[in-house]
Amino acid sequence: MAIVSVSQLKIGDRIVEDVITKMGNVLFKKGFNVTPREYEILRAFLIPSVSIETKESDADSTDKAEEYKAEDTGLIQFYTEYDKMIQLLKKMFKDSMSSPAIPILDIRNGMEHLISKIQHYNILTFTPRMLSTDEYIYHNSIMVALTSFILARWHGFQSKDWMPIALGGLLHDIGNAKVDPAILSKPSKLTVLEVEEVRRHTLYGYSILKNIPALNEGSKLCALQHHEREDGSGYPLAVKGDKIHPYAKVIAVSDIFHAMTSHRTYKRAQSPYLVLEQLQKESFGKLDPIIVSTFINKVTQFHHGTIVRLSDNRVGEIIFTDRSNPTRPMVNVNGTIINLAVDRKLFIQEVI
Repeated sequence: MAIVSVSQLKIGDRIVEDVITKMGNVLFKKGFNVTPREYEILRAFLIPSVSIETKESDADSTDKAEEYKAEDTGLIQFYTEYDKMIQLLKKMFKDSMSSPAIPILDIRNGMEHLISKIQHYNILTFTPRMLSTDEYIYHNSIMVALTSFILARWHGFQSKDWMPIALGGLLHDIGNAKVDPAILSKPSKLTVLEVEEVRRHTLYGYSILKNIPALNEGSKLCALQHHEREDGSGYPLAVKGDKIHPYAKVIAVSDIFHAMTSHRTYKRAQSPYLVLEQLQKESFGKLDPIIVSTFINKVTQFHHGTIVRLSDNRVGEIIFTDRSNPTRPMVNVNGTIINLAVDRKLFIQEVI
């Protein structure tokens, strides 16, 4: 028996142990031979490794088992730190309704622990294990923080800026603690007065953070300015690009991406690739175009081999990404190569 990566499986390999999902459910019972269908399902459920029948030496099997055990352990640690941060944010949001005190040291320590495992976070494919729409704000805060940290590195910010940007992302929506929850979760269209109240979360957030001496001023301004736009069409102050803090420009891109790719009470999640295309269009006049370009090019760069579902429900594998069309790669569907840059009727509906 040997433990092998799913990506190294061959059609016909015999699975000799039950395949268990990350939620603890049995995906496949042991004793089956891998067919293209089983392989596709294993990839779709993000199964990292399986046990197969082989004549490989015991030493090689042990080495591989240890390798995948270490990988799984790191992922478990990432989710453990993620869950701790969720609980800390819940408490912080609750306390912010009545007390101006923010446990900034605990927040920073938690963020540092989470970032130490950031190699297990994939911007395009990450989904929290226990995501419910009523906890969207906490998950969004963490995902924006992690994505902004990565984007800051990609974009060339100095290392001293990475953590303040992550904290700015984590705390950018803290002002929503003072907004009526019924408005935030309302499934129907908001009234004019309700829209005005929601927009005040930027002012509420800055007022909560402004007197915290241990927090970088740029991090505080992320709460105030993450809805400002380059052409002055944003809120709350309608300032233009040169008046928007660079940290807030990073947070704006991350926030829009995660808001559009997450399920909410009033809308369904959109395809991450369609959202990237929309970001590309939004960058003209609304968002910092260089930050957007960095984000799109980098986030699509490492995904050759990623399994995706197209808008016609066919499943395939990304095999090539043209840098001039980063959101429309070539996809191999059962041996047929589809160039999404040419076939504009199709798009990537879901990254599996």
